[in-house]
Amino acid sequence: MIAIPLRSFREIQDEWEELLSVCPADTVFLTPQWQEIWWETLGDGNDMSSFYIRRTEGIMAIASLARKDKTISFMGNSETFDYNDFMVRPGFEPTFFDMLLKSVEAENCDTMELYSIKESSLTLKHLPEMAKQRGYSVDIKPEDVTPGLDLPANWDDYLGLLSRKDRHELRRKMRRLETVANWTWYPVTAPEVVSSHMDDFFRLMGKSDPEKARFITPIRQQFFRNIAQRTAELGLLKLFFLELDGQKVATSLCFDYHTSRFLYNSGYDPEHSYYSVGLLLNALCLRDAIESGITYFDFLRGPEPYKYHLGGQDRTLYRMVVKRN
Repeated sequence: MIAIPLRSFREIQDEWEELLSVCPADTVFLTPQWQEIWWETLGDGNDMSSFYIRRTEGIMAIASLARKDKTISFMGNSETFDYNDFMVRPGFEPTFFDMLLKSVEAENCDTMELYSIKESSLTLKHLPEMAKQRGYSVDIKPEDVTPGLDLPANWDDYLGLLSRKDRHELRRKMRRLETVANWTWYPVTAPEVVSSHMDDFFRLMGKSDPEKARFITPIRQQFFRNIAQRTAELGLLKLFFLELDGQKVATSLCFDYHTSRFLYNSGYDPEHSYYSVGLLLNALCLRDAIESGITYFDFLRGPEPYKYHLGGQDRTLYRMVVKRN
């Protein structure tokens, strides 16, 4: 049994997707499509150090890794991947992590920087002790939070989960929005029309927050466009807009993956803050998720207050740095 170098995201795509479906780390960010788009758009300056392990019963693990100088990290980065991890078939973890450490040594690397690891990850359980036994130092620190909530069966039950104050405020703001004679909201999902809506997404994203305006550089815009197009083709995209009097005033970029909805990014026009258009569109996205049978709503990375007003509960992301002494 050896580690087989992975040179293309498509060479084992079907087996990758099968492994991911049984892997506890399964998220949209670990799909071969998401990773391929990141590599092709933002991967400059890195070398691919990915590998997989195959036995007679199939692929047992995939390590999707990038290398820069003598440092190995997950494919992607914390700016574009809210979750990251190794993909390992349950029960194979001890063998995999032993082979991972041997692979790092064979490549003459001295550091692994592993970001955006969920608090429930088996990587946090297995890798630190195995690395220490081989003479590595291991540093684990909280990196961020990803608020989210389990969704009940209907909207009224959801409202019952909120604090009295948040429930009252949400209803009050919704009543105010409903005084507008001409308002509507809708998702864009069809691959053939996604591209024509992305300029409005970027405009509203940039208007809502100076930090987001700085974040959306031309190369990141291209990444967002490519991700939106590909996920639309896969049937995962829900790009929502809220309109007042025919004008787009808020947007939310979501992905439906299995039984979860991921709110990846959003924006709004501050000129319409009186109607709380940003928060209310996200609330409408949440209501639509309930009506669609989604069971978990993930606000993803960051402790923005609106996430907690809508019922989000924190889960912690961790950063692990493994170094050879």
